[in-house]
Amino acid sequence: MARRRFRFSASEGKLVEFTEPEAGGVEIIGDSHYEGLRATDGTDISSRAKHREYMKTHGLTTMDDFKDEWKKAAEKRADFFQGKTGAVTREDIGQAIHQLETRGRKRNR
Repeated sequence: MARRRFRFSASEGKLVEFTEPEAGGVEIIGDSHYEGLRATDGTDISSRAKHREYMKTHGLTTMDDFKDEWKKAAEKRADFFQGKTGAVTREDIGQAIHQLETRGRKRNR
């Protein structure tokens, strides 16, 4: 017995039943997720080509273009908060205070 499946049809504005494919129950979805898609400014981007062109025209990108960027940034943040790089330590503050006090003594002479 075939399982009933539905997909939202933007053109009809409702769920539409569709049947399982004959070839071993494998469905190739393709670009169906672009169906009826619009950008926030209302531009039609209902195909892969339209979406790609819109992104290129407006200087936009998708998050998958930054695969390792967020991981690297998280590692840098962790290093900073652990005091490994760039963080101000107690020793740094003490040294700065000492330098300021030393300068003040030299000027008063």
